[in-house]
Amino acid sequence: MTRIALLRHYPTDWNREHRLQGQIDRPLTQEARETLAGLRLPDPWAEMRIITSGLSRTVDTAHILAPEAVIAEDRRLMEISWGAWEGHRAEDLLADAESGFVPTGDMGWRNRPPDGESMADAWARLQPALAEIAAEGPALLVIHKAVMRVILGFAHKWKVAGGDIQIKRGRIYPLALRPSGMPAKPEEPVRLIAR
Repeated sequence: MTRIALLRHYPTDWNREHRLQGQIDRPLTQEARETLAGLRLPDPWAEMRIITSGLSRTVDTAHILAPEAVIAEDRRLMEISWGAWEGHRAEDLLADAESGFVPTGDMGWRNRPPDGESMADAWARLQPALAEIAAEGPALLVIHKAVMRVILGFAHKWKVAGGDIQIKRGRIYPLALRPSGMPAKPEEPVRLIAR
């Protein structure tokens, strides 16, 4: 098995406004950049290759944390597409009975936003990417919350208290990948450390 870790990108203005970003490319806030500038990756993650989704919020998070690292991009690691819900706030969508909105934690495997992706759709593009990553060796993936939920859900065999996976910023979530790309053996999260 190959050891990897997942790290969520730092906030954008839409994160602060509680808007669904999905695959819309929003930049990091200045505050996020300043916070990241004071942090670094803990060993052994500081020495590993880094792969991002290609969206600027993941690329910039990786470059600020590890300015000397070689950083690759794999668009298959991109956030789930929220389709017609992108740019909207969850509370506004919940208030609109015609939106069809379901909170992420309750979305299930096959529910799909209008013109968007289901968790199953996301897994169909994630699994081949993870299999390639497993074949190439250890890596840190700087990615997005919903795709982290899918990956960590498989790693935890979906046995998570309350049915949801809590993903905090500033933490690395280590786990193993089988050659097939199937996640396994999740470890306790590790905090980023001060420079």
